[in-house]
Amino acid sequence: MFASDTARLTDRSPRSGVPASGIPVEDPLLGAIGGTPLVPLPSIVGPRADFEVWGKLEARNPSGSVKDRAALSIVRAALGDGRLGPGRTLVDASSGNTGAAYAMLGARLGFPVLLFVPANVSASRLRALQAYGAEIVLTSPAEGTDGARVAARARAEADPRRYFFADQYDNPANPLAHYTGTGPELWHQTGGRLTHLVAGVGTGGTITGAGRYLHERRRTIRVVAVEPTGPLHGLEGLKHLPTALRPEAYDPRVPDLTVRVETEDAERMVVRLAREEGLRAGPSSGAALVAALEVGQGSPGACVVAVLPDAGEPRGEGSA
Repeated sequence: MFASDTARLTDRSPRSGVPASGIPVEDPLLGAIGGTPLVPLPSIVGPRADFEVWGKLEARNPSGSVKDRAALSIVRAALGDGRLGPGRTLVDASSGNTGAAYAMLGARLGFPVLLFVPANVSASRLRALQAYGAEIVLTSPAEGTDGARVAARARAEADPRRYFFADQYDNPANPLAHYTGTGPELWHQTGGRLTHLVAGVGTGGTITGAGRYLHERRRTIRVVAVEPTGPLHGLEGLKHLPTALRPEAYDPRVPDLTVRVETEDAERMVVRLAREEGLRAGPSSGAALVAALEVGQGSPGACVVAVLPDAGEPRGEGSA
């Protein structure tokens, strides 16, 4: 059984809990997670196109990415059943966005966070994690997030009374967040018109949860997974599944199609998105839009929705 199987997605109702800080999970800041805008991208598509592309702006979440959704779902479930609480530290591996989401939640709700992060993560991402007060352990850059996962699991297993291993890659609360949140949002925001969902595969939670929900609403909706073309790439947060550890949060039965995108094509799309639509996005968002255009061009009349995970990193430092 996959961690994201329907039975496991539907038998876990959201739970509330009060951590040591006394702040309930139903905190107003946490209520700002989800409900992100869906915007048309007419300039990217072009005036003569016979299809639409829309972008789901996940950078509008409090810590700046789609990962706020999964992190909150994981933390809420763990607080509810006692796996996370007084005297326990949340531990997980992250290449940046999920780590920032965990660290934000830890700062807000009063639990410590220990993150295992590949050492080639950018300085700006490290500063963001440290700004929330997370403890950072750098792992081998050659082993990527797979190596960081192994190290995080080993730390948690060495002292299970002290650590809660959040395990974003295998935790069913990850796709659950998108089955109960992202998927329904997309359905209602498009009035049920969408014909394609396009999302990158990192943990696989977004495409598995949202894709399953949309298939249940209308099976003809095409769910499109986006991956890099190979194991060495610059699409932060995405995995080339043929050469990576397959996350249990990802159900390969959900996508109808996989599109693999070159890093350079994604980066060019990021520039276009900023200059033509006025939106800042990271390379994983660029990859999703490259794939969205590809599927749209072969589907006259399509309404293609691409999940844009974050706004990327600033291209320069300082302020005016």
